[in-house]
Amino acid sequence: MTRKQSRATLIGGAIAGLSVALLLVLFALRSGVDYFYTPTRVVKHEVGPGINFRLGGLVAAGSVKRGQGTTVSFDVTDTAATVPVVYDGILPELFREGQGIITVGKLEADGRFRATTVLAKHDENYMPPEVAKALKEQGVWQGNTKPGVKQ
Repeated sequence: MTRKQSRATLIGGAIAGLSVALLLVLFALRSGVDYFYTPTRVVKHEVGPGINFRLGGLVAAGSVKRGQGTTVSFDVTDTAATVPVVYDGILPELFREGQGIITVGKLEADGRFRATTVLAKHDENYMPPEVAKALKEQGVWQGNTKPGVKQ
Protein backbone atom coordinates (compact mmCIF):
# COMPACT_ATOMS: atom_id res chain seq x y z
CA MET A 1 0.00 0.00 0.00
CA THR A 2 1.30 3.40 -0.92
CA ARG A 3 1.48 6.28 1.47
CA LYS A 4 -1.51 7.97 -0.23
CA GLN A 5 -3.63 4.82 0.07
CA SER A 6 -2.78 4.31 3.75
CA ARG A 7 -3.68 7.94 4.50
CA ALA A 8 -7.02 7.55 2.67
CA THR A 9 -7.74 4.33 4.60
CA LEU A 10 -6.95 6.06 7.90
CA ILE A 11 -9.19 9.04 7.08
CA GLY A 12 -12.01 6.76 5.91
CA GLY A 13 -11.75 4.69 9.11
CA ALA A 14 -11.81 7.82 11.26
CA ILE A 15 -14.91 9.14 9.47
CA ALA A 16 -16.65 5.77 9.84
CA GLY A 17 -15.76 5.64 13.55
CA LEU A 18 -17.02 9.17 14.18
CA SER A 19 -20.25 8.41 12.29
CA VAL A 20 -20.93 5.34 14.43
CA ALA A 21 -20.19 7.31 17.61
CA LEU A 22 -22.54 10.10 16.51
CA LEU A 23 -25.33 7.63 15.75
CA LEU A 24 -24.93 6.01 19.18
CA VAL A 25 -25.06 9.38 20.93
CA LEU A 26 -28.17 10.45 18.99
CA PHE A 27 -29.90 7.14 19.72
CA ALA A 28 -29.12 7.46 23.45
CA LEU A 29 -30.41 11.05 23.58
CA ARG A 30 -33.60 10.15 21.73
CA SER A 31 -34.60 7.59 24.35
CA GLY A 32 -34.03 10.10 27.18
CA VAL A 33 -36.27 12.85 25.81
CA ASP A 34 -39.79 13.32 27.17
CA TYR A 35 -41.91 15.42 24.83
CA PHE A 36 -44.52 17.83 26.19
CA TYR A 37 -48.18 17.44 25.24
CA THR A 38 -51.32 19.29 26.27
CA PRO A 39 -54.59 17.43 26.95
CA THR A 40 -55.94 18.64 23.58
CA ARG A 41 -53.03 17.06 21.72
CA VAL A 42 -53.41 13.82 23.70
CA VAL A 43 -57.14 13.64 22.93
CA LYS A 44 -56.32 14.17 19.23
CA HIS A 45 -54.15 11.01 19.47
CA GLU A 46 -50.88 12.81 18.70
CA VAL A 47 -49.21 10.39 21.13
CA GLY A 48 -49.95 6.70 21.50
CA PRO A 49 -50.13 4.37 24.50
CA GLY A 50 -46.88 3.22 26.08
CA ILE A 51 -44.80 6.25 25.04
CA ASN A 52 -43.23 8.27 27.86
CA PHE A 53 -44.09 12.00 27.71
CA ARG A 54 -44.92 15.05 29.82
CA LEU A 55 -48.55 16.10 30.18
CA GLY A 56 -49.21 19.64 31.33
CA GLY A 57 -52.26 21.68 32.18
CA LEU A 58 -54.48 22.63 35.08
CA VAL A 59 -55.88 20.25 37.69
CA ALA A 60 -59.62 20.18 36.92
CA ALA A 61 -61.91 21.41 39.70
CA GLY A 62 -63.63 18.61 41.61
CA SER A 63 -61.56 15.88 39.97
CA VAL A 64 -59.13 14.89 42.75
CA LYS A 65 -60.03 11.51 44.24
CA ARG A 66 -57.90 9.70 46.79
CA GLY A 67 -57.73 5.90 46.52
CA GLN A 68 -56.08 3.12 48.51
CA GLY A 69 -52.79 4.14 50.12
CA THR A 70 -51.03 6.82 48.08
CA THR A 71 -53.04 6.35 44.87
CA VAL A 72 -54.63 9.54 43.60
CA SER A 73 -56.67 10.15 40.46
CA PHE A 74 -57.40 13.55 38.98
CA ASP A 75 -58.05 15.20 35.64
CA VAL A 76 -55.66 17.51 33.79
CA THR A 77 -57.29 20.06 31.51
CA ASP A 78 -56.34 22.90 29.22
CA THR A 79 -60.02 23.99 29.22
CA ALA A 80 -60.50 22.53 25.72
CA ALA A 81 -59.89 18.87 26.59
CA THR A 82 -59.38 16.76 29.70
CA VAL A 83 -57.20 13.71 30.36
CA PRO A 84 -57.70 11.47 33.42
CA VAL A 85 -54.51 10.87 35.40
CA VAL A 86 -53.65 8.15 37.93
CA TYR A 87 -50.66 8.65 40.22
CA ASP A 88 -49.33 6.38 42.94
CA GLY A 89 -47.05 8.35 45.22
CA ILE A 90 -46.84 11.41 47.42
CA LEU A 91 -48.11 14.54 45.70
CA PRO A 92 -46.23 17.84 46.01
CA GLU A 93 -47.34 19.92 48.98
CA LEU A 94 -48.62 22.70 46.69
CA PHE A 95 -50.76 20.37 44.54
CA ARG A 96 -54.41 21.48 44.41
CA GLU A 97 -57.34 21.95 42.04
CA GLY A 98 -57.02 24.75 39.50
CA GLN A 99 -53.23 24.69 39.69
CA GLY A 100 -50.82 24.35 36.78
CA ILE A 101 -48.91 21.07 36.84
CA ILE A 102 -46.72 18.88 34.69
CA THR A 103 -46.87 15.11 34.99
CA VAL A 104 -44.45 12.60 33.52
CA GLY A 105 -45.62 9.13 32.53
CA LYS A 106 -47.33 7.04 29.88
CA LEU A 107 -50.76 6.88 28.31
CA GLU A 108 -52.56 3.60 28.90
CA ALA A 109 -54.69 1.81 26.31
CA ASP A 110 -57.91 2.93 28.06
CA GLY A 111 -56.96 6.63 27.69
CA ARG A 112 -55.82 7.21 31.26
CA PHE A 113 -52.42 8.75 31.87
CA ARG A 114 -50.32 6.74 34.36
CA ALA A 115 -48.05 9.34 35.99
CA THR A 116 -44.69 8.48 37.53
CA THR A 117 -43.91 12.08 38.57
CA VAL A 118 -46.09 15.09 39.38
CA LEU A 119 -44.56 18.58 39.41
CA ALA A 120 -46.54 21.51 40.81
CA LYS A 121 -45.87 25.23 40.61
CA HIS A 122 -43.88 26.58 43.51
CA ASP A 123 -45.86 29.75 44.27
CA GLU A 124 -48.99 31.58 43.22
CA ASN A 125 -47.26 33.61 40.47
CA TYR A 126 -45.47 30.79 38.65
CA MET A 127 -46.80 28.59 35.89
CA PRO A 128 -44.58 26.09 34.03
CA PRO A 129 -43.54 27.77 30.75
CA GLU A 130 -44.85 24.91 28.59
CA VAL A 131 -48.27 25.03 30.27
CA ALA A 132 -48.49 28.84 30.03
CA LYS A 133 -47.54 28.77 26.34
CA ALA A 134 -50.12 26.09 25.56
CA LEU A 135 -52.82 28.02 27.45
CA LYS A 136 -51.85 31.27 25.66
CA GLU A 137 -52.13 29.54 22.27
CA GLN A 138 -55.68 28.53 23.16
CA GLY A 139 -56.54 32.01 24.43
CA VAL A 140 -57.00 30.83 28.02
CA TRP A 141 -53.94 32.41 29.69
CA GLN A 142 -55.11 35.17 32.02
CA GLY A 143 -51.78 36.05 33.63
CA ASN A 144 -50.47 39.58 33.46
CA THR A 145 -46.85 38.42 33.55
CA LYS A 146 -44.67 36.58 31.11
CA PRO A 147 -45.21 32.80 31.39
CA GLY A 148 -42.61 31.08 33.54
CA VAL A 149 -41.38 34.33 35.12
CA LYS A 150 -41.73 34.74 38.86
CA GLN A 151 -42.42 38.22 40.18
